[in-house]
Amino acid sequence: MSNTRLEKKTTTFTGRPLTRHAFAPYGDVIEAGDTPLAINQGMGARHLELATPALTREGGRPAISLVDCIAEPTPVTLRLMERHPLSSQAFVPLAGQRYLVVVARAGAPPGPDDLAVFLATGDQGINYHAGVWHHPMIALDRDCRFVEVHRGGPGANCDEHGLPVGLKVAVAAERAT
Repeated sequence: MSNTRLEKKTTTFTGRPLTRHAFAPYGDVIEAGDTPLAINQGMGARHLELATPALTREGGRPAISLVDCIAEPTPVTLRLMERHPLSSQAFVPLAGQRYLVVVARAGAPPGPDDLAVFLATGDQGINYHAGVWHHPMIALDRDCRFVEVHRGGPGANCDEHGLPVGLKVAVAAERAT
């Protein structure tokens, strides 16, 4: 009988700040721009075209839902990636709290080396491009509700891919302000 002990390998990622430039290969960052358009006789401002949803392919229609996410303890364990081959998918937090965004480029199912991890602030939303692999939403610090803009209608529009055991994301505690 062998006395060999199998050790579980752990890979730890650290989230980087979510910026439009860094996130561009995966989708759009939805956040207020520098030059809003005055509307309603100067009583409001519109930040135009922050994302371009793609929702109508193969008979799809735009749909808006609310998604409630339970806060994950840290370090966060990554479990699976999913993609929506027929459409984009957008999430905007309603409670103004930070969350993690884990993505991989469209194409073959991703491995650990393909993952990019971003830390989103509570005033940033995201719009995944069609086919981009992403982890389900990861709320930090406390439970979070998101507005989701997605494709409704016929057709298979969600592929899932399990990740190897032992993938974690280290997240610093939120600082009190």
